[in-house]
Amino acid sequence: MMKAFHGSYLPHQVQFLLKPIEMQLMEDVKEKERLIQTGAKHYSEMLSPEALPSPAYWALFERACVQHLPQMAQDCRQLAALIARERQAPVLVSLARAGTPVGVALQAILSRHYGWQVPHFSVSIIRDRGIDANALRYILQQGFASEQIVFIDGWTGKGVIHRELCKAVADVNRREGVNLSSDLFVLSDLAGVTPFAAGSEDYLIPSAILNACVSGLVSRSILNEQIGATDFHGCVFFKEWAAHDVSQRFIRDLLNHVPQGDLPPAQPLPTAERAQQNRDFIAAMQAEFAIGNVNLIKPGIGEATRVLLRRQPQRLLLRDADLPAVQHLRQLAAEKQVAIEIRPRLPYLATALIQKRNHD
Repeated sequence: MMKAFHGSYLPHQVQFLLKPIEMQLMEDVKEKERLIQTGAKHYSEMLSPEALPSPAYWALFERACVQHLPQMAQDCRQLAALIARERQAPVLVSLARAGTPVGVALQAILSRHYGWQVPHFSVSIIRDRGIDANALRYILQQGFASEQIVFIDGWTGKGVIHRELCKAVADVNRREGVNLSSDLFVLSDLAGVTPFAAGSEDYLIPSAILNACVSGLVSRSILNEQIGATDFHGCVFFKEWAAHDVSQRFIRDLLNHVPQGDLPPAQPLPTAERAQQNRDFIAAMQAEFAIGNVNLIKPGIGEATRVLLRRQPQRLLLRDADLPAVQHLRQLAAEKQVAIEIRPRLPYLATALIQKRNHD
């Protein structure tokens, strides 16, 4: 039987619609990369070990919170105003796991400001595999109307997850006879794919720096042979890291920076210029580095951080290596001996390129 759990958050903050599983972690990142790029295995079938941050990296996280939590808080407030403008009695559905801390913050802001009871679920969406239809079905079975559902994520990079969401929602609507909207609400829309964004600036969202320790002790989602036809997508719950978990503290600190008073007027953002810039940049990277697979190009601080934490990077491009926002990337690159290239005209603060593997 499918059951929700709340990880290291409180039950009213979020319900993870994920199935906790135990699995053999993929220690060999080079082999993992080969399996992904040859198509032998999908990335969602494997999970690299997550390591606790070093003291130096923890210090970078704390510094990032001091420097960037105020902007994240302002953006969460703006996003809450957009949600209130577009939906009555919203039901938040964050995309695990980058969207989860954002969804927890939005749940608190909307509840506090409007006095609404705002449910928040966090569900899996996987590139080339779609959204967890069982999770969406579970939400609808709680009696919520499909028109109430609001999809939340942290940021967009190339817009791949947004396209996956649009396709998956259309499939669910057709199959279930419902009227879900594929609108995606994010803090920062680098890809120019959604008007429902607080902004489009590439900045350091502090929750992007850490893995499970800032996301309820939950891993990224998994879809392997352990997941049955009626199961939620899977995850690993790192309960052994409870002493190092900062998920609750992060939310408290974030909410302390949210301005009080009336929420600001909120209007959807135009997207065409950002979308064209993103497409031009990806095409230029493909041509310069002879990259056929766009999935090997990860623009923006958030995406670059993911690459350096759990993939095999080929190089890291930075607009300015002295910016405080990219110091964690420099440290990760030094630890993994990844080449750094400075490009003052880079349209994003950072971009990571994943190492191409031979198909043998």
